[in-house]
Amino acid sequence: MYNQNPIFIPGPTNIPEALRKAIDMPTIDHRSPVFGEILHPALEGVKKVLKTKRSAVFVFPSTGTGGWETAITNTLSPGDKVLATRNGMFSHKWIDMCRRHGLQVEVVAQEWGEGIPVDRFEEILTADKAHRIKAVLATHNETATGVCSDIAAVRTAIDGAGHPALLFVDGVSSIASIDFRMDEWRIDVAVAGSQKGFMLPPGLAIVAFSPLALEAVAAAKLPRTFFDVRDMQHGYPNNGYPYTPPVGLLNGLKLATQMLLDEGIENVFARHHRIAEGVRRAVGAWGLGLCATRPELYSDTVSAIRVPDGFDANKIIAHALQTYGVAFGTGLGDVAGKVFRIGHLGSLTDVMALSGIATAEMAMVDMGLDVELGSGVAAAQDHYRRSVAGPRKIVA
Repeated sequence: MYNQNPIFIPGPTNIPEALRKAIDMPTIDHRSPVFGEILHPALEGVKKVLKTKRSAVFVFPSTGTGGWETAITNTLSPGDKVLATRNGMFSHKWIDMCRRHGLQVEVVAQEWGEGIPVDRFEEILTADKAHRIKAVLATHNETATGVCSDIAAVRTAIDGAGHPALLFVDGVSSIASIDFRMDEWRIDVAVAGSQKGFMLPPGLAIVAFSPLALEAVAAAKLPRTFFDVRDMQHGYPNNGYPYTPPVGLLNGLKLATQMLLDEGIENVFARHHRIAEGVRRAVGAWGLGLCATRPELYSDTVSAIRVPDGFDANKIIAHALQTYGVAFGTGLGDVAGKVFRIGHLGSLTDVMALSGIATAEMAMVDMGLDVELGSGVAAAQDHYRRSVAGPRKIVA
């Protein structure tokens, strides 16, 4: 059955109707100049969203995982060492990928709910006098736990240690939703996906390389073919692609970046913060807490909500879907069954968020949790009413 309810998983996100139409297009000759009229505006739009003028953007038919692989295979060699923290499922998966590629990974284990341990990173980098660590991996927004780490502080730690390591950032669930400053934070590789802040279906790995990262490509010895950025570099100036491109999705990306820029990227960030804060007010009214351990780590794209000890959070998710036709995110890895997640990113408004809050509330009451029906909705309503800044721009 077709379901018109919005979804509240932290990706893939709701797709605006205008983007559905942009993706649904006739076949074109992707070796003709017509393709360039789609490709180049899409690449330039991504650069503006990333706040970069100096980086090169590459778009692969893949997902964020393919973006991670693009980052490491184009810049590193077998046996190279990287530094990372494990503080959630997606940082864990990137670490696992590095090990499968024959890289050495120094892992700083963190409680799931904590952010990147910046001070510890600086200590490790300072002690690495031989500069064996070639890259620092940072998950900006850990989707499994609703934790957003301070990437500017990670850059400060690298600089404070006087270390030449490259900075790789997984921005899959932050880019186009949470403030991201590639040039200012001197990020060397940024990884995003089409299915979150860009409001598209899955299918595009969006990757940006700084000049330093591009310098590392020639010396890198890890094997890559499909994800070789050099092939993209050579083809783009002539409107070319190294293989058949996903033209419809690229056309969607062209429009998605334009929609974000038309709204005003700072307004996009403010909208996500406002909506997220309403969800957080609701969680407080329910008498529950977040997986993120303190307010400075709270994510503006996803809230992982802890349920009482001994209760299986998956019951809420299953009941909400079966009874009310609304999808929430399940807990992953170390927090499986302990949290349920409300995704509040991409194409979302205050009113849409209220429907998700109300549904979560009904499901929890139905499951016997000690939650007062209407309490979270009222708390969120109060916040949204008080934080109205003016007429809302409607994204069709």
